[in-house]
Amino acid sequence: MIAYRLSTLELRGIIERAFLPLRCTCCVAPDYSMTVQISDPHSDRVDLLVTGISLERLNTSRDISELVAELRYDLTHSGQLQGPVHAKAG
Repeated sequence: MIAYRLSTLELRGIIERAFLPLRCTCCVAPDYSMTVQISDPHSDRVDLLVTGISLERLNTSRDISELVAELRYDLTHSGQLQGPVHAKAG
């Protein structure tokens, strides 16, 4: 079950808005795994790409907050790398 019975559209909106003014795009696969791509809105450079995030781990608002914090951490530390970062969160 997704947090408080949120729809995937609502969940995507929460996560995408958490990264403004950057461009964040969330896609949910049929197996209820999510891909999050965060990019610079001016250059379209992908700064972070995380695949395989299980929606089953997002049962509470705290779970969503922890996911956003993990993604922010990864985004902050990806600046040391060249090109897009491909990570798998689980």
